[in-house]
Amino acid sequence: MAHVRFRSAVSPLRRGTTLARRGTPSVRRPLTCVDNLVETLRPVDPVHCLRPAVLSATAARFVSAFPGDVLYAVKCNPEPAVMRALYEGGIRHFDAASPGEVRLVRQMFSDAEIHYMHPVKSPDAIHQAYFDYGVRDFSLDSAEELEKLMEQTEQADDLGLFIRLALPKGSAVYDLSGKFGAAPAEAAKLLRAARAVSRRIGICFHVGSQSLDPAAYERALELAGTVIEAAGVEIDVMDVGGGFPVSYPGVTPPPLDDFMAAIARGFAHLGLPSRTRLWCEPGRALVAPGVSLVVQVIKRRGDELFINDGVYGSLSDAGVPAFRFPARMIRPEADGQASDDRGDVEEVGFSFYGPTCDSADHMVGPFMLPADIKAGDWIELGQLGAYGSCLRTAFNGFDNVRLVDVTDRPLLETPGYLEQEVQPEGDSDWSDAAAKSVGHIMERAA
Repeated sequence: MAHVRFRSAVSPLRRGTTLARRGTPSVRRPLTCVDNLVETLRPVDPVHCLRPAVLSATAARFVSAFPGDVLYAVKCNPEPAVMRALYEGGIRHFDAASPGEVRLVRQMFSDAEIHYMHPVKSPDAIHQAYFDYGVRDFSLDSAEELEKLMEQTEQADDLGLFIRLALPKGSAVYDLSGKFGAAPAEAAKLLRAARAVSRRIGICFHVGSQSLDPAAYERALELAGTVIEAAGVEIDVMDVGGGFPVSYPGVTPPPLDDFMAAIARGFAHLGLPSRTRLWCEPGRALVAPGVSLVVQVIKRRGDELFINDGVYGSLSDAGVPAFRFPARMIRPEADGQASDDRGDVEEVGFSFYGPTCDSADHMVGPFMLPADIKAGDWIELGQLGAYGSCLRTAFNGFDNVRLVDVTDRPLLETPGYLEQEVQPEGDSDWSDAAAKSVGHIMERAA
């Protein structure tokens, strides 16, 4: 009988210091800053620079600002070090969408609440989640899925069932209105059916990823209200999903408090019983600023830079979606002077080519960098905590990526996303606080 072997599509990010050319001295984690990493290690492979203090602070701010339960969308970045930092910041609920994510969360956090919010699941996935990992909350958008859930949980009477409501196409960068969701009339029927078999029911929806309009949540809540009225049943949970935006070059979203105020207004307008819980499922908003990516320039051809990572690696969003990321050049000097401290060098726009042999491995940008950048220089790209590691592939054999802890501030801040705004570079208060947070997190992880 053949032996079945399983292999992940790409190797996990590796922690440690074996990043550099042979003979480079080792460096103790956590490193002080990204510039020191490059100065000391001269990395020849891409490096994910994890900011545990930023992740924890962002999570703490979100948890304190949202008037309900915050469910981290694991798909956005399932790296255990990232999830530990979010847990440190107060995240206790996790939105999982696969057996692998359910298993990861349960292995890491025995006290976490796992909510299986993928509306279409295989029978075996439901059975595993319920009986092996203690998951009780599931989303659905069809009568077929409800029947499957009841069958695979053996008609359990302790389920939380949440009807995914389809929303009209909105203005979010990533529209999510096509794949999942029941139309309002069908959603009302499903609510009634769920109420008959479950002690806890609710409505969930998603306004789209990177939604820049706070009022989108109010409109979605208004639609949910019509469904509740048509169903004629009370709900226990209203889940407003994710979509909370972060800053990118040329894009500064409204402050976080504007989104929270819109949600609070829309929720209050429904007049639901006081016991009704409010949930949200942020992903990008929690993790984007907490990780940056360091790449090296392999070749320059005019305004095109060939780098050692690309759309088949950590920069998938820079490909067809054409996300622009904050960028800065790092060129270690003999005197230790950071290259981006030179104020007399003009910045111009560059496009990138990744390391693979595929011409589609192209990132249009433009990414603003010093005009004199050349082969051998390094580039730090920010906002890569969201989908930077989890969309990587092993295509063409380019899957050597490392993960290192740093204490830098984010390359780009989003208004209101940090309880304590990051101080200007060189401010010792932020550096000290970050170092303490990183140290505490690393102690817990050991």
